Amino acid sequence: MEKKRVLVEFGMGTSLRREDYTEAAARAIRDALWHNSVNMAELFGFEKTAMIVDVEIAVQQPDQVDTSQLAKDFPYGNISFAVKHGGLDIEKPHGGKTLIANVAIAVSFMMEAA
Repeated sequence: MEKKRVLVEFGMGTSLRREDYTEAAARAIRDALWHNSVNMAELFGFEKTAMIVDVEIAVQQPDQVDTSQLAKDFPYGNISFAVKHGGLDIEKPHGGKTLIANVAIAVSFMMEAA
């Protein structure tokens, strides 16, 4: 058995006023999840708990993202996070900034090699 990727979804989220990297990442995760209506586990005959979900998050300050909060957005599966430098911080003319997070969510299963 080996880990086989069966789906990748992408999302983008923002924090317009609070400058909250975790909230921007949460919105990007929800954006990616809402793009997907495919029931991958059922399609391959697996339990939903067998899903391996790898979440990559890109923000300007990765150390400011609380992945324990983000894990709550996933109702099932084995979730792992990789938070990296990326996204955008856009300065506002009168102070403060808008944060943009990018996310890629990959779903895999342990499957027989083809």
